[in-house]
Amino acid sequence: MSNFTEKPTPADGIRRVGIVFSGGPAPAANAVISAAAVSFLEDGREVIGFFHGYSNLVDYHPVARRLLPDVHYRIFRSGDVRGLRNERGICIGTARANPGKGISGRNDLSDPAKTARLRNVYNALVDLEVDALISIGGDDTLKTANFLYEFQKHLPPEASRVKVVHLPKTIDNDYRGIDFTFGFFTAVDFMAKELLNLRADARATSSYFIVETMGRKAGWLPYGVGIAGEANLVLAVEDLDDSLLEKKPGKDGVRHLDPIKLADRIADLIITREERDRKFYGTIVLAEGLAEALPPDFVEGVSRDEHGHLSLGKVNLAAMMAQLSSQRYEQKTGRKKKSRGVQLGYESRCAAPHAFDVMLGSQLGIGAYRALVEEGLDGHMVSVAGQLSLTYVPFSELVNPETMVTDVRFIAPGSDFHQLARFLETRTEAFAPWTPGPRDESRR
Repeated sequence: MSNFTEKPTPADGIRRVGIVFSGGPAPAANAVISAAAVSFLEDGREVIGFFHGYSNLVDYHPVARRLLPDVHYRIFRSGDVRGLRNERGICIGTARANPGKGISGRNDLSDPAKTARLRNVYNALVDLEVDALISIGGDDTLKTANFLYEFQKHLPPEASRVKVVHLPKTIDNDYRGIDFTFGFFTAVDFMAKELLNLRADARATSSYFIVETMGRKAGWLPYGVGIAGEANLVLAVEDLDDSLLEKKPGKDGVRHLDPIKLADRIADLIITREERDRKFYGTIVLAEGLAEALPPDFVEGVSRDEHGHLSLGKVNLAAMMAQLSSQRYEQKTGRKKKSRGVQLGYESRCAAPHAFDVMLGSQLGIGAYRALVEEGLDGHMVSVAGQLSLTYVPFSELVNPETMVTDVRFIAPGSDFHQLARFLETRTEAFAPWTPGPRDESRR
């Protein structure tokens, strides 16, 4: 049963639009939701926002558990989304429920058991007479959006279709198909200021802070924080080479990060700053993704989320390396050095959004309207380039066609951005002459 007033269906077939926000929070989330909703409402169309990601949609049942307004979703009115762009948090909430759990390849989309949760989502949308879904989230949410898009190709020809467009979200900025994701600059700014506070503390107490930042596997966020927060060293997964890896592969056939080598890198930095620069304090930024490169013994028993990702914060790489580097420093010098581990990230996810993120998020929200109504697109991600010019990238260019998994965008070693941190940090040896790095072709 519909919860809406019946209106004529526009020529483009889109009368009702659903919005779902999934995964971790990101600053400017409300700018995206607001701009998207306003675009459709002002054009006389209806918009609903689903509460807490896919958590209610995956449990839908046509008899036992129908979705109810103000319980499972909100029917947006203009007053609900006006003046919302700079608000913290997410007006419809979020969650990490995974409708595609159990789907590991294209053939699984024909398996009724493996697509049961996905079918629940589809049936819920059809029951509410939703014509198009705007998906907002990270790479896992993009994967889910593509699942829903591809799943509908397996339906009978007469079955209803729900168009799907995706808006990229992550403070990690590890997204293919777009230069910068909304929330990234706010998170960098927020954590960089925290790092500067820690730097002042370190200077006052002649100590060091080993700071582990969010960013998952890629180094964009820690590098941004390290550069803007004037860290003396920043290291991420992109920096793993022979100087930091174990000499031989482990039982799993993989060369893992050697914690002692990393501790030595930190201890040598501390010694260099003391002996050469007469500085007895500092800050070091490590990417949380380095924890995934540790030998298996170090992450044994650590939980994983619905998408299978290791709960990196529970490893507490910062505390581990603060202890190890202090030990290595004492072994090398015979002196003690106070070092503390600090984890940063959660504090930034709902921070007041940076103006650029508000503009970027707003353009992406409007881009959802333009993609669906003006361009008639389905199965596309909205992107921006240059001076917030809208572009639209097919899911097929972002998702592996066989595994149906999205690829992480890493910092290209030797690229200009990678070199930037190397120029600005404390050098423990002669710096190699600059040579042009590879151009970053990962945006498309």
